[in-house]
Amino acid sequence: MTADVWFSALQSCLQPSVLLFLAIGVCIGTIIGALPGLSATMGIAIMTPITFWFAPSDGFAMLMGLWNAAIFAGGISAILVNTPGTPASICQAFDGYNLYRQGKGGLALGINVIYSFIGGIFSTFCLILFSTPIARFTISFNAPEYCMLALFGLSMMVAVSDGSVLKGLILGLAGILLSCVGLDPILSIRRFTFGQTALLGGISFIPVMIGMFGIGEVFYQIYTFRKAEQEAELEARKVNLSLGRVLPTAKQAKELAIPTLIGAVEGTVIGAIPAAGGDIASIISWGNAKKMSKHPEEYGKGSLEGLAVASSANNAVIGGAMTTMMTLGIPGDAVTAILIGSLTMYGMQPGIKMFTENVTFTATIMILMLLANVVFLIFGLATAKISAKVLNVSQPTVWTAVCILCVVGSFALNNTFFDVGVMFAAGVLGFFLKVFKFPNGPFVLGLLLGSMLESNMRRALVMSHGSWATFVTRPVSCVLFIAIVLTFCWPVLKAAMAKKKAAAQAK
Repeated sequence: MTADVWFSALQSCLQPSVLLFLAIGVCIGTIIGALPGLSATMGIAIMTPITFWFAPSDGFAMLMGLWNAAIFAGGISAILVNTPGTPASICQAFDGYNLYRQGKGGLALGINVIYSFIGGIFSTFCLILFSTPIARFTISFNAPEYCMLALFGLSMMVAVSDGSVLKGLILGLAGILLSCVGLDPILSIRRFTFGQTALLGGISFIPVMIGMFGIGEVFYQIYTFRKAEQEAELEARKVNLSLGRVLPTAKQAKELAIPTLIGAVEGTVIGAIPAAGGDIASIISWGNAKKMSKHPEEYGKGSLEGLAVASSANNAVIGGAMTTMMTLGIPGDAVTAILIGSLTMYGMQPGIKMFTENVTFTATIMILMLLANVVFLIFGLATAKISAKVLNVSQPTVWTAVCILCVVGSFALNNTFFDVGVMFAAGVLGFFLKVFKFPNGPFVLGLLLGSMLESNMRRALVMSHGSWATFVTRPVSCVLFIAIVLTFCWPVLKAAMAKKKAAAQAK
């Protein structure tokens, strides 16, 4: 793209109406992202028909603001009430909520918005600079590569098992088995539906996530509630949150720089892979960061590094997904699938024609993504401490609000009470898992990736006429296979190196 194209696009983006719609989109996206169950996909789907009444630049300004803000805002409820606002915010709940309970809610919210901004800006620059090479790479992905990617994600069970690897593997397998409910992905045969038409589409992931992380946490807090202790904790939280800072120190920022940069790279690459989203990116990045961290024992217990990596990775997915969509016309995720429809309604053809026939508007979209990140950074930092204090009320009030949001979010997904029932069932399961100290992360991970693993494994075997060698003879799938092996071997190698180092120091 020439300088004239970028200058023209910048002029278009700086129009007052465009900036106004961008700000409105950020506000709407923050609200949608912070409400459990009201995902960015749902927000884009609801607002897209409305934007058809606007000029293309105004409409896409609102959509870009909404999308970028919704992904970052999912971390707000993950931090404050341990309920991810979007699927991409799962790993932010692991560390963010514990930081909040430690009186570091303002800092947790600040890290969430700052490193979400960094991840988003990084991936957008990757979109601008490397969109064509990345898209050409991901177009080579086929069933073997998707299978290995899913298996690589499932290998993160070891990382999210909180030291109980056996318990984690058991629950991960249970999640995979639950993902088999519904229609067979190859033969379309009913499996485990028990005659219920509501189960033909399988168990929806979002109600399960809301139930385990939201209702399950409410049940557990009620179970362990002690009024006198709670009043004392409330007073302590009031003091901590009123004095807590939002911005990390220079030392903390320096320590977080490399892990979050790696998370941003991983998020961008995974986002460029069709059907892979922020949830997979954040899980893989969080798990890898834990393995490479100098303090892996802090992960899941209030690690600033873990929260920053997850925040960076899930927003970095946006630039990667847009790369695949804009360059090749292939949706990187559900949101970009809707955006393809939006471009078509505006008379534009997603794909290589975006860089030839609509080059100025393509540059406009990229600049809007940069501006959206800047706007939600300012908005997020300005409201961080206010957000942290909103839930500084009595626990029963918080429980009531969380339950209402969980019910509304679950019902709004498909407008069916069946999802509400699934949510409550998952809440009961989540409660018992917490009581008996079972990690719930592997179960959610198995449910999320189980269908992706099964369908692509079977497709790969059909393509190779039953030969398992297809998973190691294709270059990309072979690299992913090696990464999976290293994932399981790394803890053993790390322990051996630590033992060897201790022995050398003893001498």
